[in-house]
Amino acid sequence: MPSYTAPIQDMQFILHNLLDVSAQDIPGYADLETDFTSAVMEEAGKLARDVLAPLNAVGDTVGCRLENGVVRTPPGFKEAYAQLCDGGWTGLDCDPAYGGQGLPYVMQTAVGEMFSAANMSFQVYNGLTHGAVSAINVHATDAQKATYLPNMISGKWSGTMNLTEPHAGTDLGMMRTKAEPQADGSYRVTGQKIFISGGDQDLTENIIHLVLAKIPGGPADIKGVSLFIVPKFLVNADGSLGARNAVSVGKIEEKMGLHGNATCVLNYDGAVGYLLGQEHKGMRAMFTMMNEARLSVGLQGYAQADVAYQNAVAYANDRLQGRDVTGAKNPEGPADP
Repeated sequence: MPSYTAPIQDMQFILHNLLDVSAQDIPGYADLETDFTSAVMEEAGKLARDVLAPLNAVGDTVGCRLENGVVRTPPGFKEAYAQLCDGGWTGLDCDPAYGGQGLPYVMQTAVGEMFSAANMSFQVYNGLTHGAVSAINVHATDAQKATYLPNMISGKWSGTMNLTEPHAGTDLGMMRTKAEPQADGSYRVTGQKIFISGGDQDLTENIIHLVLAKIPGGPADIKGVSLFIVPKFLVNADGSLGARNAVSVGKIEEKMGLHGNATCVLNYDGAVGYLLGQEHKGMRAMFTMMNEARLSVGLQGYAQADVAYQNAVAYANDRLQGRDVTGAKNPEGPADP
């Protein structure tokens, strides 16, 4: 079975020998001494190796299932996610005012590489939540931050990014999803979004969807796009969960891989939403999340390259090929590796 070992020695070299992080005049970096970063990465590496990596096979072979309108993740994912939350890994670099640990983003990057290499299907759930947290932290009102950030940072709730529609991908100005203003200041969001990673799952109590939509009467092109917070379950004034919102899963998309992550079609049928940022400035707010997602995709790329290299080397070292021309290297066996 494929395995993964976090390249902690290499990461430490980059942080301290190449970048000399603790000497940089950047907030929080002075605390990144060698022993501290080593301790954080050692614990993250254990979680990646012992918990996340072994779930790769079941994530791929079993995948996610849509049962009675709810996505069920592969066996073991819920338990692994609980460990992730219990260890505080979901809020490693997030604002301590909302329950985060406040470490520099560079540490989140190192840990994110480990988790992506060990099990990218699993890490996508957490990564998208982190991006949604960033967008809310930058663009939300204080009341919205207080409502959503603590539970998202703790991992109790998750987040998603909703842009693409069946007829509108690159040109988001063509989107048809609309948001009708209501007397109480909320909006009613109606439309369909596709290719929504982590669009539904059974890992968290609530899912906070960030949805691009157009307010009627605004500009027809991309300048008329606004961003909305649309929770799966409405949140009561006391912070408890209320009624199920009018957002449903149409289907789980068929993919070549990453079957452990539910990429969904989401239908919004007059779902209650709340404006995030300014009207018609939705792309500006969404780019906070999108730019972080772009960094994450690059991170995923070299994380996958690392785990592929590790397992290719292990296979090449163990594979019995024949006899070495210079003499038997494995005389007790039928061939040499």
